[in-house]
Amino acid sequence: MSPKDVSSGGKGGVGPFSPSRIVVLVIAVLSIVFIAENTGEVTIRLLIPLVTLPLYVVLIAMFVAGMVCGGYLFRRRPK
Repeated sequence: MSPKDVSSGGKGGVGPFSPSRIVVLVIAVLSIVFIAENTGEVTIRLLIPLVTLPLYVVLIAMFVAGMVCGGYLFRRRPK
């Protein structure tokens, strides 16, 4: 028995502009625009203390926290 060829023959996932990379790029750009447009002061309760920060700082912190959590959950493990 010969091994099956698993390639699709198309160039859908090859190169710098694969569909998944385009989606990630669009989400990143929309996130940056959203953060840049929301610069007002907000008050946030962190368990007990109340903290007043610009909204863009809070949004960037949450974006970074999400990236760290996603990177940890979906990291590639050595075989």
